[in-house]
Amino acid sequence: MKPVFEKTPLRQWESFHCEVVRGRGYNAVWHFHPEFQITLVLQSSGYRLVGDTITPLQPGDLVLVGPNLPHVWQQDAALPHSTREVHAIVVRFLETFAGRDFLELPELAAVRRLFQRAARGLEITGRTRADAAARVEQLPQLHGLARLTELLAILDLLARSRELRPIASAGFVPTRSTQDQGRMQRVIGFIHARLPDPIGRADVAREAHLSVGAFSRFFKLRTGKTLPEYLNELRVGRACRLLADEQRKVTDIALECGFRNLANFNRRFRQITHMAPREYRRQLQRSAT
Repeated sequence: MKPVFEKTPLRQWESFHCEVVRGRGYNAVWHFHPEFQITLVLQSSGYRLVGDTITPLQPGDLVLVGPNLPHVWQQDAALPHSTREVHAIVVRFLETFAGRDFLELPELAAVRRLFQRAARGLEITGRTRADAAARVEQLPQLHGLARLTELLAILDLLARSRELRPIASAGFVPTRSTQDQGRMQRVIGFIHARLPDPIGRADVAREAHLSVGAFSRFFKLRTGKTLPEYLNELRVGRACRLLADEQRKVTDIALECGFRNLANFNRRFRQITHMAPREYRRQLQRSAT
């Protein structure tokens, strides 16, 4: 996609921006900005798209995104019986938030390396995620120097951790432009509104007002994926959330997520998650006990 440039609001009395997101959505489109971004998801039934990687969201999801890396967090409002609203904390800061020469201090060598690694986005896992998430949750209540030192403490924790995984693929090269965002937003809206139904290239190409060939090139250039790859990842992500409901039959979930038969669903699910749907459900059940 060609993401939209987004300007981060910054008040006179703050060196970085921290906001609590609550409601039925994240109120964001596919975008990029020059700031680093830390996003902690406390409640959501959606997915995140960072670079060329789509990941279902779970409470506790914690990510650091580097400058100008396209991304969006999206609530999946189409999930049946899902009334959960979004609750997340988003922190944005420039590399120079503590001063232009601050990062040159020898004590911050590990933070400099962290910032370089964040160019692909970093998912925080393990004990680090729990410790960092607890600190991020405190940020909105802090003010003045306490708020600034807490962000530095979070960055120090992340910089020393070995539990950070890159998100976007090594070869991802984003196409950043303010042009064509309307076209891409129409395409995304069209796909999400019809995800349980058959979606062909010709259908989406018409929505984008492009020929089938031109649309395929347009979509692959801006997402790093073909339309079928994108659809399968979205559908499997939705299925992962529905599998948490033990009363739902796997066959019904497959149909609700847009797969025409169980064999295709099983094949695509295993391809993306590296396990069968029923095995995934058993893991969910074990983790809940």
